[in-house]
Amino acid sequence: MAAGGAKTTTRAWSGVALLFSVALGACSGTTGLKQINLTLPAVAPHREISTAAEREHARILASYGGLYENARVQSLIEKTVERLVAASERPELHYQVTILNSPAINAFALPNGHLYITRGLVALANDEAELSSVLSHEMGHVIARHAAIREEQAKQAAVVAHVVTDVLDDPSAGALALAKSKLTLASFSRAQEFEADAIGVGISARAGFDPYGAARFLTDMQRNADLKAGKTGADPRAVEFLSSHPATPERVKNAIANARQYSGPGIGERDRAAYLEALDGVIYGEDSSEGFVRGRRFVHPKLGFSFMAPPGFTLDNTAQAVLGLTQTGDEALRLDVVSVPAEQPLGAYLNSGWMEHVDPSSIEETTINGFPAATATATGDNWTFRLYVIRYGSDAYRFIFATKSRTPQADRSFREAVQSFRRMSIKEAAAVRPLRLAVITVRPGDTQERLAQRMAVSERPLDTFRVLNGLSPNEPLVPGRKLKLVVE
Repeated sequence: MAAGGAKTTTRAWSGVALLFSVALGACSGTTGLKQINLTLPAVAPHREISTAAEREHARILASYGGLYENARVQSLIEKTVERLVAASERPELHYQVTILNSPAINAFALPNGHLYITRGLVALANDEAELSSVLSHEMGHVIARHAAIREEQAKQAAVVAHVVTDVLDDPSAGALALAKSKLTLASFSRAQEFEADAIGVGISARAGFDPYGAARFLTDMQRNADLKAGKTGADPRAVEFLSSHPATPERVKNAIANARQYSGPGIGERDRAAYLEALDGVIYGEDSSEGFVRGRRFVHPKLGFSFMAPPGFTLDNTAQAVLGLTQTGDEALRLDVVSVPAEQPLGAYLNSGWMEHVDPSSIEETTINGFPAATATATGDNWTFRLYVIRYGSDAYRFIFATKSRTPQADRSFREAVQSFRRMSIKEAAAVRPLRLAVITVRPGDTQERLAQRMAVSERPLDTFRVLNGLSPNEPLVPGRKLKLVVE
């Protein structure tokens, strides 16, 4: 989360779905509790952005957590891209590779040859052939000029939203506009997806990679999406790579048919060992700039605060907010951060119109663990809301709790969760570290269940272990094989 408060507000939260509207409006699944006025990474604060390409690059970095710098992974991707370009229909093209610091599963290329891939996607792949399938697919969009068509659509959306003006005057507005229009940015037609698949499999095969990498990775993406949907009760396909690159059974079937045109199974390089070696130590999930979800607890060591969600909630750390949902889906929460002028009372802010249907008689000034705060209630379609705003340093943190059935028990649960909001000690903050991938070698006697016990994930560690390594439930582990674990 960047320093400073948001300059924009949100209205018309008449239903609980709008608790999630900002985060789910993007196709990337970016994570990290961040304010809307993000500081653009790798761009000097007052440097004039001279070209449209630079502005687009800056907005993408702002929306995806900035650059992820890892020399081994960067070198691996660039060498893979070089092989693919040499084998492509357009060997004269030059691609500039950017790894985005996001756990989302996403990749895309712009017509100018700028190719983006998230570290989340890199972490999900299990060999260089799977990575090449993604990279060559995106090249296919560029070669077939799909990306140029998409860029023109994005430009039209940007003009309507005044994105160019906003990003020059206020980088945060540009980032927000990008998030809102990202479906336009990333969507391709079904025919375009199949065409890019066919082009990509051909490029990978001619470059010497296993052409079946595409089918494997499409399957892994779908399994990963299903796993996340099971954890949160929300379908991540609305916010990730699958929203614009659906891994339907038909698409997997076509990917296999395309691969058969070039070779039989087992033909072509996979380079699994070298690929996994490059992944050893890569950050998995959130990094310290975004804060971390640890079960029901959210901690942000850089901003120095933490809070505990009510029992039964599963938390999801998104680009604009921390979201929470119960398994039954009848209670939800959202935590985000805004700027509230120091001279404006927090009670007045709650009644300032950023949310509709606030009951003025319910507004109450209070304190939470020594911090000035205010609370109120609001109503919406089939939902009631309990609102809190807490002044913490120069920012204000908004808790929005939603329930279909407002009861004293629910209100007490929400109040206890807000009361858990507190400042972290320096020692506590220093002890929080991002999760990372550790590449291990299977030993005799190792089983999926035994290795999954070493996974530093609280939700469904065995399923996560299987998805991360592309393993089926009954697949035996072969001694000497390299696998990925998530560790502290």
